[in-house]
Amino acid sequence: MEVILLERVGKLGQMGDVVRVKDGFARNFLLPRGKALRATADNKTRFEGMKAELQVKNLELKGEAGQLAAKIDGRTYVVIRQASEAGQLFGSVSTRDITGLLKADGADIARSQVSLNAPIKTIGQYKVPLALHPEVEVSVTVTVARSQEEAERIARGENVLIARTEAEEEAAAAAATAESFFEEGAKPADEEAGEEAEAEAAAEKPAAEQ
Repeated sequence: MEVILLERVGKLGQMGDVVRVKDGFARNFLLPRGKALRATADNKTRFEGMKAELQVKNLELKGEAGQLAAKIDGRTYVVIRQASEAGQLFGSVSTRDITGLLKADGADIARSQVSLNAPIKTIGQYKVPLALHPEVEVSVTVTVARSQEEAERIARGENVLIARTEAEEEAAAAAATAESFFEEGAKPADEEAGEEAEAEAAAEKPAAEQ
């Protein structure tokens, strides 16, 4: 299907461009969201009549997006979640969660503006792109952790999963060493006692036979 873009659309073109797209993309995204019109003769004439108004509106929206971008670009937000020892979340962090964080910070954006390919399912630090306007894109950092302290460690660049695993391995190694010590320590004592008993019996036997 050929459409007339009513605003800049990434990887497609600028406002006023006539482009060919898949029918499903046009019907499900471009047309219902007011980003394009079918490229009919009537709509081409209609676009020329509304072009100036669209350009003014676009500049206004771009200016508002620019102000918002200056406020949130590069900011870091922390999400505390329960997770396994391996860092797997008991749930996930979705676009809904991220928009909630931003709205709590005074940035009213839609979920569709959060470019998250898939929900976050493990602890760590993630750079999340935000499309505030067709011509204004920024990113924020989302740190997902099991506690505020862990979030601070992640922010410092520490690999909390490796650190946690090493600590567990050290504890397990210490426990194994202690267990081995007691087991091995008891065995020689028993053997030593047996050897002493045998030596005493051997010493007494000749005396009795004499």
